[in-house]
Amino acid sequence: MDAKGNPPPAPQGNLLAQVPVDRTAERFEALLERPGLKIERIVSNGQASPKGFWYDSAQDEWVLLLSGSAGLHLDGEAAPRTLAPGDYLHLPAHCRHRVAWTDAQQPTVWLAVHCEPAAQG
Repeated sequence: MDAKGNPPPAPQGNLLAQVPVDRTAERFEALLERPGLKIERIVSNGQASPKGFWYDSAQDEWVLLLSGSAGLHLDGEAAPRTLAPGDYLHLPAHCRHRVAWTDAQQPTVWLAVHCEPAAQG
């Protein structure tokens, strides 16, 4: 609320607008951050995880592929999972994974939600 008691303006955007093309590195853009929560847009242009590198986060991650395509390799699986627009995947905390490949012909746009894992009861 501002000094007059009005709520702050509601931010608006489009995840597929102004998509950066950067062949040297993936681009990460935080859209919303709160304690224990981060929502971000990730744009890949042919990038992959470095050989032998695995993500291993203490948070859960839920990803949605919006455009392009990608191969996501989960530790213990024989081959990467192929993702197309509309495909999503929930990666529980400490689910080791790596980006095997992303589309080199067009930007691959991801929506990623990082949050604290559910309490184990």
